[in-house]
Parts: sequence; C-alpha cells; structure tokens
Amino acid sequence: MKAAVFREPGVIEVAEVPVPAIGPGDVLVRVRAASICGTDLRIVKHGHFRIPAGTPRVLGHEWSGEVVEAGAEVQGFAPGDRVSAAPNVGCGRCALCAKGLNQLCPDYEAFGITMDGGFAEFLRVPAIALERGNLFHLPDSVGFEVAAVIEPLSCCLHGQRKVEVGEGDTVLIIGAGPIGCFHTVLAKRAGARQVIVANSRQPRLEIAGRMGADVLVNVTETDLAAEVDRLTGGEGADVVITCVSKAEVISAATGLAGRLGRINVFSGLGDGARPPIDVNSLHYREQTLTGTTGSSVTDYGDAIDIVAGGGVDLTPVITGRFALDDIALAMEQSRTGAGMKSVIV
Repeated sequence: MKAAVFREPGVIEVAEVPVPAIGPGDVLVRVRAASICGTDLRIVKHGHFRIPAGTPRVLGHEWSGEVVEAGAEVQGFAPGDRVSAAPNVGCGRCALCAKGLNQLCPDYEAFGITMDGGFAEFLRVPAIALERGNLFHLPDSVGFEVAAVIEPLSCCLHGQRKVEVGEGDTVLIIGAGPIGCFHTVLAKRAGARQVIVANSRQPRLEIAGRMGADVLVNVTETDLAAEVDRLTGGEGADVVITCVSKAEVISAATGLAGRLGRINVFSGLGDGARPPIDVNSLHYREQTLTGTTGSSVTDYGDAIDIVAGGGVDLTPVITGRFALDDIALAMEQSRTGAGMKSVIV
C-alpha cells in the first residue's frame, strides 16, 4: 500500500509499505480521509519524544474510513462499517483513565505518534483501542471528510466544557484558524449571547463569520482591548479562549475577561515560554484560568453526535483536498496558513 512515512525531522516521503497485518482483536480500516493537524507539522519539523530516532512512522491522528477486515475476536465492528477514532488510547489502569481522562494518561498510545496513523491507504486499529472504546461508528449523515475533522472539534468541546460556556455568555475567541472556528460553532450552539472572534487575517475572520461569529475583530486595524470594552459596556468577556500560540495573547487574556471571567488557554506554547500572568486580576476579579489538551473518548463520541444531529456545519473549514502523493503540498498549505484544514482524500 501507499503511505506517507515520517523518517526523521524534515523528512516525510510517500512510499510503498506492506498492508498492516491484523491480529484476532484488531480491525483493518481503509482510510478515506485524514486531515493535517498542527501536531503533524511540528512532528515533521522537530520530531516527537514518543517517536525514537530512526523509527519510521505514518503520521495522521485525524482520520476516517471503513472497515475492510475484522479479527476473529472482534465484536461490534464488521467489514463495511464506517468508522473514525479518538486518537489517544489510555492504558486503562491509571487514576486518570479511571476518571475517563484518557487524553491525560501518562502511558498513552496514540495514532500517528506511537502507532501508525491515517496518512496511508490502510490503517490497523489494535485491540487495545477497541477495548478502550476509541473506535466509533459513523452515522450515514456524517461524510468522511467531515469525520476527519471531528477530532479537533472534540478537543474544542472539551475546552468549552472546562470553562462552562453557556446561555447568555459573551465569548471572546482569539484566533480564527480551524480551532477558533470550531470554538465559534460550539459557543453559538451552547447558547452564547455574543461570540467575538479576533484575528489578524481577514479571510479567516470571514470564515469565522460564516460559522456564526457575531463580531469580527481584525487586530491589525482595531485595538482588541478597546473593542471588547466597547462591546461589553466595560464589563469584559465572560469567557476568553486563546487559540493562538503567542505568549502575549495568553498574557493579555486576564485583561479581556471580566469579573468571574473564565479563561481557557487552548493553544500551547514552546517549552521555554513562560508568559507573565496578571495574578491580581485573577484574585480581585475572581477569574478562573485553566488549560485543556486533547479530548476524552466521551468528548469524541459527543462531538460525533453533535455533527450527526445537524447542530454544526464544519465544511467551511475544509479548504484543501489533496491526494496522498501530494502530502508535502498539503502540509505546506497548512503550514503557511494559506488555507484552513487540508484533508488527504
């Protein structure tokens, strides 16, 4: 079969590799769509601490497809089933797994990192992933391309649950990339009164507008703090979600949130980044500052249900479709920000 194989930092190549052999508890999936994530781009550039040097790895943790073979011991899945998967497989033994937080398991496995992922014609779903509930059936109403971007949607759902986005909230989302747009549709679905999206690129803001944003702020033309102050009558936002990997954005979040404001640091930073935080704002305005990473199996399943129920439209975020042979071009488009989500089909 054909696969895009990461060899070492800076090197990913399309090559012919054997179709994965499956065991009695495994499932073989024909991949129909796989989207490119910022994590994939970082691995290609810098490597990953869970991928030992010299280990070839098929990347891609956002994927969907159909079962073509199921091991003799597999129950609940059969050839022809349309499926996708929550990528982080917990150990099932630790305290975090016991709480249903498989994405925080210290001994996790993950598609596209410790296991081969979706940038290939076929993918093996190991028995442990089925045992932990990571593999999901896709409703017929959910197309393969949309299913491939449900994983980042589920991460946004996890983040919004952490800060309890709800009825009547003014939500400020900083960043209008795919993540910012996913946060937009979820905040509107949760009943937010006003969703403000800030970004420096007007084309991305326009997509956020198509996905439900009430107010678009181009920060190259407008002072964000002054605009939030104006829009909220000086009260500040109820919820601030940072979707930009810049220290200054995270530092500014407390000043944009109001009393009892809830802040979610959704975007990570490099290991050396230590942005200053206004602790007095947290203290005297009783703000909550939190961060989230990934999503649980429960979040993922709920995200599928949301999409299947017609509650959100994710298609505006899919702006590039590429053949597997053109994965380098797809990654370049994603890296430069020329589009939004690039999907290998």
